[in-house]
Amino acid sequence: MARPRILVVGAGFAGVECVRRLERRLTPGEAEITLVTPFSYQLYLPLLPQVAAGVLTPQSVAVSLRRSRRHRTRIVPGGAIGVDTDAKVCVVRKITDEIVNEPYDYIVLAAGSVTRTFDIPGLVEHARGMKTLAEAAYIRDHVIAQLDLADASQDEEERASRLQFVVVGGGYAGTETAACLQRLTTSALRHYPRLDPKLIKWHLIDIAPKLMPELGDKLGRDAMKILRRRGIEVSLGVSIAEATAERVTFTDGRVLPCRTLIWTAGVAASPLIATLGAETVRGRLAVTPELSLRGSDGVFALGDAAAVPDLAKGDGAVCPPTAQHALRQGRTVADNLIASLRGTPLARYEHKDLGLVVDLGGRDAVSKPLGIELKGLPAQAVARGYHWSALRTNVAKTRVMTNWMLNAIAGDDFVRTGFQLRSPATLKDFEYTDTYLTPEQVREHTAATVIRH
Repeated sequence: MARPRILVVGAGFAGVECVRRLERRLTPGEAEITLVTPFSYQLYLPLLPQVAAGVLTPQSVAVSLRRSRRHRTRIVPGGAIGVDTDAKVCVVRKITDEIVNEPYDYIVLAAGSVTRTFDIPGLVEHARGMKTLAEAAYIRDHVIAQLDLADASQDEEERASRLQFVVVGGGYAGTETAACLQRLTTSALRHYPRLDPKLIKWHLIDIAPKLMPELGDKLGRDAMKILRRRGIEVSLGVSIAEATAERVTFTDGRVLPCRTLIWTAGVAASPLIATLGAETVRGRLAVTPELSLRGSDGVFALGDAAAVPDLAKGDGAVCPPTAQHALRQGRTVADNLIASLRGTPLARYEHKDLGLVVDLGGRDAVSKPLGIELKGLPAQAVARGYHWSALRTNVAKTRVMTNWMLNAIAGDDFVRTGFQLRSPATLKDFEYTDTYLTPEQVREHTAATVIRH
């Protein structure tokens, strides 16, 4: 008898945790496990701002999927572009652009999220994101290039535009990105004696009235003070009205000469979710407390792609798209898959949030572990300790700790790799959000495949 086929889509926190638990708890004869992902690594997303700032190397936060001693999962190098839940087929575009079908008995949709954008003139053409390893590496090169070009320029207007940087998004990603990159440019100044320090200006803006509201009023104000003390101009209740290659217009009417616009204003569920034609909650797939899709046999969804009921909060709340929830949901889905195979009851997902950590670089941080408000060095110790312990392999932990120590002792480096030197490298160039099929196209594709066979 053929083994049941378990197909996991996505190698983020949720997908990898699910696969690893299945590998540990299922015998090889119980199921065949397949993972669909463009890259054979798990990206530790919360540390991307430190990669952009050069504190960590890209390899440090890209944790290999093949290092596990129990590794037996077949990895399909590509991205899922459609799912037909009736035919039980997932349509995959490989990294070679070849389109293949992956049949399944059980599917785990852990496709994650993409950068959320709006219909703002020039945004997708001129903004950079902070959602992928390639984007973080590119932004580092780009920021250092602006310093090099400004230093070499004899044109005062060009210098001014190259030395103004705008980050949109007052959540964790945007705040940490602005803070870490501002430290990089400040540290770089001693190597650029021709540059006037007053010309380097960082702007952090958000349409919301508060910075990182999840932290609470006091820590939010503390974070604001830290940023402003370091010279970062924080503007709340403001967004972008228009962006061009050389300037950014704010919704309050200000026009800034600027060659660097970093967009971190939230995330949206992967476009894969729309291909199912199923019920969604604000774009995320509506699932039961057991993380299964109602009315579809063998379909589970979790992480950023799913609106998982938050039973710890109640009142119809859904779990926020955080690594903390994704990891635990991955374990719950793995256990429920095993229960489905063995004919035992499924478990409901419930987890009380353990708190938040925000690393602002250097000795600056704000954290709220278990509701305890911290700032400064204690907060930094908690933030880095949490991230370090969450890394999945000892190799990754060693690399990250070594990078932190080296940066603390030797300081920052200002080397450009030349990554995508002559490419636009904007939002649309990294996340490939235009490759997905519509629900109708998915069904037409699977029906045509069945007829041919």
